[in-house]
Amino acid sequence: QVQLVESGGGLVQAGDSLRLSCAASGRTFSSNAMGWFRQAPGKEREFVAAISWSGFGTLYADSVKGRFTISRDNAKNTVYLQMNSLKPEDTAVYYCAARGVYFSSSSSRSSEYAYWGQGTQVTVSS
Repeated sequence: QVQLVESGGGLVQAGDSLRLSCAASGRTFSSNAMGWFRQAPGKEREFVAAISWSGFGTLYADSVKGRFTISRDNAKNTVYLQMNSLKPEDTAVYYCAARGVYFSSSSSRSSEYAYWGQGTQVTVSS
């Protein structure tokens, strides 16, 4: 059974940092692009960041560029999202996702991701 399990969410103050982790099990995703999406209450799920299978290609939403960094450790089958300078508008449930295509590039399109985690809550207070 393929699983993506997010961790690292929590309640922080504006300006603080958090690091989210997404651990994959059931199969290796070292050859698949991975991404992070988020969904705030009453809003649609939106793209946050993505990383290619090699780790050399990354994409970021304009709203997080310069504050968030996505990375991966293929030996641990894990992808990370380092979030700095958090703002109240970053409050959302954050989801990890994996593309089903091998040797895939990073993508901001949620429809291109075949596997999804259950999400982890990030709340930023002002």
